[in-house]
Amino acid sequence: MNVAYSKNGVPIRLSFERWTHIVENHDDMASSFHDVLDTIENPEIIMRGYKNSLKAVQSRGRKRKIVVVYKELSKVDGFVITAYYTESKLKGVTLWHR
Repeated sequence: MNVAYSKNGVPIRLSFERWTHIVENHDDMASSFHDVLDTIENPEIIMRGYKNSLKAVQSRGRKRKIVVVYKELSKVDGFVITAYYTESKLKGVTLWHR
Protein backbone atom coordinates (compact mmCIF):
# COMPACT_ATOMS: atom_id res chain seq x y z
CA MET A 1 0.00 0.00 0.00
CA ASN A 2 1.18 3.51 -0.80
CA VAL A 3 0.15 6.77 0.79
CA ALA A 4 -0.07 10.35 -0.50
CA TYR A 5 -1.02 13.36 1.60
CA SER A 6 -3.94 15.52 0.47
CA LYS A 7 -3.91 19.32 0.64
CA ASN A 8 -5.70 18.91 3.98
CA GLY A 9 -2.78 16.84 5.30
CA VAL A 10 -4.83 13.63 5.33
CA PRO A 11 -2.97 10.42 4.40
CA ILE A 12 -4.76 8.94 1.37
CA ARG A 13 -4.22 5.18 0.90
CA LEU A 14 -3.81 3.62 -2.54
CA SER A 15 -4.11 -0.11 -1.94
CA PHE A 16 -3.13 -2.87 -4.36
CA GLU A 17 -6.82 -3.82 -4.65
CA ARG A 18 -7.79 -0.26 -5.66
CA TRP A 19 -4.90 0.03 -8.11
CA THR A 20 -5.94 -3.28 -9.73
CA HIS A 21 -9.52 -2.00 -10.00
CA ILE A 22 -8.35 1.27 -11.59
CA VAL A 23 -6.15 -0.44 -14.18
CA GLU A 24 -8.79 -3.07 -15.03
CA ASN A 25 -11.33 -0.32 -15.76
CA HIS A 26 -8.99 2.31 -17.22
CA ASP A 27 -6.18 0.49 -19.02
CA ASP A 28 -4.59 3.80 -20.06
CA MET A 29 -3.73 4.31 -16.36
CA ALA A 30 -1.41 1.27 -16.22
CA SER A 31 1.83 3.26 -16.15
CA SER A 32 0.46 6.14 -14.07
CA PHE A 33 0.73 4.84 -10.50
CA HIS A 34 3.09 7.60 -9.35
CA ASP A 35 1.08 10.20 -11.28
CA VAL A 36 -1.97 9.28 -9.19
CA LEU A 37 -0.06 9.83 -5.95
CA ASP A 38 1.44 13.07 -7.28
CA THR A 39 -1.99 14.37 -8.30
CA ILE A 40 -3.26 13.90 -4.74
CA GLU A 41 -0.27 15.75 -3.28
CA ASN A 42 0.09 18.44 -5.97
CA PRO A 43 -3.30 19.08 -7.58
CA GLU A 44 -4.04 22.09 -9.74
CA ILE A 45 -7.71 21.90 -8.76
CA ILE A 46 -9.72 20.10 -6.09
CA MET A 47 -13.40 19.65 -6.86
CA ARG A 48 -16.34 18.31 -4.92
CA GLY A 49 -17.16 14.76 -5.93
CA TYR A 50 -20.12 12.46 -5.44
CA LYS A 51 -21.10 11.41 -1.88
CA ASN A 52 -18.53 13.57 -0.06
CA SER A 53 -15.63 12.49 -2.22
CA LEU A 54 -13.02 14.88 -3.61
CA LYS A 55 -11.50 15.05 -7.09
CA ALA A 56 -7.87 16.10 -7.46
CA VAL A 57 -7.04 17.26 -10.99
CA GLN A 58 -3.76 17.86 -12.84
CA SER A 59 -3.24 18.83 -16.47
CA ARG A 60 -1.36 16.36 -18.66
CA GLY A 61 -0.84 18.29 -21.84
CA ARG A 62 -3.06 20.82 -23.57
CA LYS A 63 -6.42 19.08 -23.13
CA ARG A 64 -5.76 15.89 -21.19
CA LYS A 65 -6.22 15.80 -17.41
CA ILE A 66 -5.72 13.16 -14.74
CA VAL A 67 -8.52 12.98 -12.18
CA VAL A 68 -8.11 11.15 -8.87
CA VAL A 69 -11.27 10.59 -6.86
CA TYR A 70 -10.66 10.03 -3.16
CA LYS A 71 -12.38 10.25 0.19
CA GLU A 72 -11.13 11.70 3.45
CA LEU A 73 -12.73 9.62 6.21
CA SER A 74 -11.12 11.57 9.05
CA LYS A 75 -8.13 13.84 9.65
CA VAL A 76 -5.88 10.77 9.72
CA ASP A 77 -7.38 8.41 7.12
CA GLY A 78 -8.54 8.45 3.52
CA PHE A 79 -8.48 6.29 0.42
CA VAL A 80 -8.46 6.45 -3.39
CA ILE A 81 -11.74 5.48 -5.04
CA THR A 82 -10.67 5.66 -8.69
CA ALA A 83 -8.51 7.56 -11.15
CA TYR A 84 -8.80 8.25 -14.86
CA TYR A 85 -7.68 10.45 -17.73
CA THR A 86 -10.15 12.74 -19.46
CA GLU A 87 -10.22 15.35 -22.17
CA SER A 88 -13.73 16.47 -21.22
CA LYS A 89 -14.49 19.71 -19.47
CA LEU A 90 -14.93 18.97 -15.79
CA LYS A 91 -18.21 20.00 -14.21
CA GLY A 92 -18.81 20.65 -10.56
CA VAL A 93 -17.86 22.87 -7.68
CA THR A 94 -14.22 23.89 -7.37
CA LEU A 95 -13.17 23.85 -3.72
CA TRP A 96 -9.53 24.83 -4.20
CA HIS A 97 -7.19 25.82 -7.03
CA ARG A 98 -3.51 26.58 -7.28
